[in-house]
Amino acid sequence: MALAFDNMTERDRFIWIPGRTFTVGSDKHYPEEAPAHPVTVDGFWMAETPVTNRQFKQFAEATGYVTVAEKAPDPRDYPGAKPEMLRAGSLVFTQPKTVSGADISQWWTFKFGANWRRPLGGLSDLRGKLDHPVVHIAYADAAAYAHRAGLDLPTEAEWELAARGGLDDAEYAWGDEFAPGGVPMANTWSGTFPIHSTKPKGHERTSPVRSFPPNGFGLYDMIGNVWEWTSDYWSTRHPEPAKHSCCIPSNPRGRDAEASYDPRQPEIRIARRVLKGGSHLCAPNYCRRYRPAARHAEPEDTSTSHVGFRCVRRTEGEAK
Repeated sequence: MALAFDNMTERDRFIWIPGRTFTVGSDKHYPEEAPAHPVTVDGFWMAETPVTNRQFKQFAEATGYVTVAEKAPDPRDYPGAKPEMLRAGSLVFTQPKTVSGADISQWWTFKFGANWRRPLGGLSDLRGKLDHPVVHIAYADAAAYAHRAGLDLPTEAEWELAARGGLDDAEYAWGDEFAPGGVPMANTWSGTFPIHSTKPKGHERTSPVRSFPPNGFGLYDMIGNVWEWTSDYWSTRHPEPAKHSCCIPSNPRGRDAEASYDPRQPEIRIARRVLKGGSHLCAPNYCRRYRPAARHAEPEDTSTSHVGFRCVRRTEGEAK
């Protein structure tokens, strides 16, 4: 399928995901993944890889689009925020030497000037990273890219069906063993998070798309590398399973925007969406969310150095 941005064209491969009834979620891991329940999803086309820096650069240059991280926040959206913090920027992971307790501010820093063009802030740039997934993308940025290309963002159910690659009962997108034969199947954390990484120097963060084997559908990086936005609002649990086969949800989507608000910040009315897939920061000792059933809440306005996205197309027929 060709994605046309004004007079510029970027070839992008889409894979047909056959529709079916399958089980979403898991009862074996984190509480927000439960209860496991059947849903029916129609067939759709999904991008073979997350959107890359190369693709997003083409979009931004052709349209003049400015991402959320490149704009100063509106003080009306953040009552009580310190004025000096209302500057353009984004969250960047920085590996600490030691940690004390579970406070994530020990490894996450809001860096002024960090955005998709400058992923580490400062004078960092995209040299050597054009084929890495684009990061520092807020929900509005992902939606703008998709809509401009005549595409959509996947629902949570669509994303999970695609990630499973036809292995409905497997723990991972490739089977039941995390690293079969000791071979890593996705870009996840190696070592003890967050203080010690055993990855080769220069590979601690994102990797080029297609660096790891595809799943059964031929999709790359559905697990690890970067978290991916879905269009569904966050819920703390999945709905209870239907009692009768006649009542299995079909193409579920949406949920309640207000119910997605973070109860820990009642003064901030920012909806949260579901992220899927885990990232290069997921580790056995900290975040075992490198599984198709895993899910995570992300405020729509938030961008980080480990969140990206990919697109879907829901029309019938062969992608061109």
